[in-house]
Amino acid sequence: MICLTASRDGKTTPNGVGEATSMEGLSTAKGGNVASVPTAGTKARGKRSSGNTRKSGAPAKGEKRWTAIDLFCGAGGLSEGFRQAGFHVLAGNDVDPFAGQTFTATHPEAKFLHGPIEDISAEDFLKAAGLARGELDCLIGGPPCQAFSVYNHQRGLHDRRSGLFREYLRIVEGLNPKWVIMENVTGIYSAGGGKAVSEILTGLGELGYTVEARVLRAEEYGVPQERRRVFFIGNRLGVPIRWPEPTHGPGRKHPYVTVWDAISDLPPLKNGEAPKGPVKYATEPQNDYQRYLRGSQVCVSNHAAARLSAINLERMKYIPEGGSWRDIPYDLLPAGMKRARRCDHTKRYGRPFRNGLSCTILTKCDLHWGAFIHPVQDRIFTVREAARLQSFPDWFEFAGPRTEQYVQVGNAVPPLLAKQVALALMSAVATDQVSRLNKFEHQLTLPSLF
Repeated sequence: MICLTASRDGKTTPNGVGEATSMEGLSTAKGGNVASVPTAGTKARGKRSSGNTRKSGAPAKGEKRWTAIDLFCGAGGLSEGFRQAGFHVLAGNDVDPFAGQTFTATHPEAKFLHGPIEDISAEDFLKAAGLARGELDCLIGGPPCQAFSVYNHQRGLHDRRSGLFREYLRIVEGLNPKWVIMENVTGIYSAGGGKAVSEILTGLGELGYTVEARVLRAEEYGVPQERRRVFFIGNRLGVPIRWPEPTHGPGRKHPYVTVWDAISDLPPLKNGEAPKGPVKYATEPQNDYQRYLRGSQVCVSNHAAARLSAINLERMKYIPEGGSWRDIPYDLLPAGMKRARRCDHTKRYGRPFRNGLSCTILTKCDLHWGAFIHPVQDRIFTVREAARLQSFPDWFEFAGPRTEQYVQVGNAVPPLLAKQVALALMSAVATDQVSRLNKFEHQLTLPSLF
């Protein structure tokens, strides 16, 4: 695991990577216990959970009102995770109009500022949020990652999108939030020799923030998907940074949540079958993960199967669970793949194991891009299935054409991962407050020297 730190003098130093601090049993600044991640290890019982329902309105008396603004918010995966943790998301920005429609519909308490971030000032965000400079608790966001992604063979700092992290730094300077959290792909470490990472850490350090960077694995926090993302976490308060402790996987509290744990209750579909409107679930929730994402829903949206060509349907007949393009007869392979070595294109035309993890959900569930064939049905994942594998709640409806819905899902931070990052932040603040209070009380009990 990579971990880097920037101090307030702007210098960047490598950090030893230790075990993340446990959040179990700690109290948040709100006075409650840190919530746990839902697990798929047990059958769902009793009433449906409302743990994923939208939060809005004023905080209870005596409760801290945690606030956040989301830059490059997309559909709002990062915002949704922070909202589930107890944050009030006050504003968001993105250039994608379809993502903006989704964000506006799913975050009615937030003001959406549409357009290029270069055209929006820090004052615009403060006005939208109703805050003064320095009042915001946390600025969150994930600058576009395509310029750094290993899936982009022309990636590099020459891509205009690679410099949008500087716009994030500009807004940090203008808002002066207490905390900053930025997310990106792991390719940001290698693109341009890691120049972007160095510039982010140095820039935040020069603005007065102590910052750490670490790669988090989504599957270790209850997301049924292999997904590695870099998080930059910093604050200007002198509070020690806390990282969420992994909860899922071998030797941990819970086993991984699997593909089948995530999608087995969704209605079966044939190739090209596209129901008009929401559809009823195929079964009752089969585990805690499904119950958590379903909440009080009785129907599910965005569940329609793309129509694949006859040749692709023929190819899929030969691909078993856990299989890939290697299982397709040579004469049925696409021309380009007939020249491929057996070690190349490892997940193309892949069909995941039901009891395994999904590959990384991308901006389209394309046969040529990865293991996106349904485990037992000859079709690719629907938008809803991709959203389930990203841990989006079922009430979260994606707007726009289906191709744009896939883009929104694939670009998002998994809400469950975001939630755990937010809870770790809140726990760090609570622990620091207790430490300061204990230190103050200790000073009061010291014997007088006079």
